Amino acid sequence: GDDKDRVLVKGDGSKTYFASDAGYILNKMERGFTTLIETWGADHHGDVARLKAIVEILGFKNQLDIILLQFVRLMEKGEEKRMSKRAGVYVTVEELIDEVGLDVAKFFFLMRSPDSHLNFDLSLAKEQSEKNPVYYVQYAYARICSILRKAQEDGVLPLGRDWSPTKVGTPKLTYSSELDLIKQLIRLPEIIEDIAKDYQVQRLPQYALDLVRVFHKFYEECRVISEDKNLTQARLGLVRATQI
Repeated sequence: GDDKDRVLVKGDGSKTYFASDAGYILNKMERGFTTLIETWGADHHGDVARLKAIVEILGFKNQLDIILLQFVRLMEKGEEKRMSKRAGVYVTVEELIDEVGLDVAKFFFLMRSPDSHLNFDLSLAKEQSEKNPVYYVQYAYARICSILRKAQEDGVLPLGRDWSPTKVGTPKLTYSSELDLIKQLIRLPEIIEDIAKDYQVQRLPQYALDLVRVFHKFYEECRVISEDKNLTQARLGLVRATQI
């Protein structure tokens, strides 16, 4: 099904990269894997057909998925940091992680669909404010930890992670921002299921940002720890679920 023959072994007996690819696939399948997911740069799209053909020839048809990733431009203060492999001018992933931290690097890369170009904004990645999406999410998590710590200090939240609000006869949560938060929380399993099917992982960081926005609104409008012990328990349960 390809447009021309592809070389596995050269005239001098040496192997091509394609032979290595074929051997790798065979090795993985012989070790019991049922599906392979490979991520390539978009400039290798022309090689997809030949690798799919090898998979079929080896007897593993439809067991290889290839995700093509578009290119990343590194931006700083609104200007692109020019790179050239030929000129030896480039920034490694290790250097990027050293500069912005592992969490930020992961989050920024995962925020965009693989088939869209990414402008990685170094200035934004290093900013300690709500403009930085990673900081925004982590700030919400820190706020939740603070609420739960205060609840434990006040004796309204038992120590340990097995606590559940259903054990203490809590009332229904009916306030609009409470319901909005609950609706966001119950979206997660469906999002995970969709990602497992189509590998569009950018849904997960986007979900985190959506959840945090709704949580902040809940926090502003609903007093979590109050004189009403039952309501306090119910809202603490919601806060704990958001933390998870």
